[in-house]
Amino acid sequence: MIDWSRLPSLAALRAFCAFVERGSVVGAGAALNVSHAAVSQQLRSLETHLGTPLFDRSNRALELTDEGRDLARALEDGFGRINTGVLHATQSRSERPLNIACTPTFAAAWLMPRLAGFQSAHPGIDMVLTPSPALTDPAFGGIDVALRFGEGPWPGFDHVCLMSAPIVAVAAPELIKDATIHDPEALLAYPWLEELGTTESTSWLAAQGLAHRRVKSRTELPGNLMLDAARRGQGIAVTTWVAVAEDVAAGRLVILFRDRPQAGYHMLTKPGVLRPPLRAFVRWIRKEAAKS
Repeated sequence: MIDWSRLPSLAALRAFCAFVERGSVVGAGAALNVSHAAVSQQLRSLETHLGTPLFDRSNRALELTDEGRDLARALEDGFGRINTGVLHATQSRSERPLNIACTPTFAAAWLMPRLAGFQSAHPGIDMVLTPSPALTDPAFGGIDVALRFGEGPWPGFDHVCLMSAPIVAVAAPELIKDATIHDPEALLAYPWLEELGTTESTSWLAAQGLAHRRVKSRTELPGNLMLDAARRGQGIAVTTWVAVAEDVAAGRLVILFRDRPQAGYHMLTKPGVLRPPLRAFVRWIRKEAAKS
């Protein structure tokens, strides 16, 4: 075991190694970005701590004693190993693909149309997109960032609200035709679409007091297919405003009801230092969200 109480300060050891490497206190100061006087002070402090001379000061230029040369060889090996370990740790973290978790609906409707801009600005960053309705938490060595819909809170994570996104019930105009719908109960006469692995439509019906009422039919399918089916007039869909904003603007879908105005999409990350690819993505997506 290491007897930490016997070790000199790291600053003194660094100053000694820098002196050995550069051959002078002036060169060591430049390498460490400190004054040469500060280096000289650290060298004297190191000798005092060890209780043995590390330099022969009989000549104008400092020369290492035998003890100094022994220490220099040991520190060269030790700091070399530290340097290798630090490089390995930082490179492995930065080179691992950026892993993003979100729902298939959000990926298809909002993230993917914009992602080319991020990849163009950061060509060296590899990415893994994990679209799933399951709530996957960020974790070291796994998911880097989760883009999650809701109102929070999410204890144990750093989170930022990217954009508000109320829940909407939508349908294609050809499905509703000329019907005037003022009551959610009228929607029971239509087929319904629900994103596989979620309960948004059933939860919305329950919130309207229709939990135990049957709809004409119900089809569960992945989020991007759910939106395609809704555009084709195959059923009512409950999703977020962000997912259908362009479809509504283009007239492909109409909003029948709007709910939960306080809800939105949040970005969740693990507390701590963000590795460089994640920092770049966080900056980018916040700017993109601000435009929405």
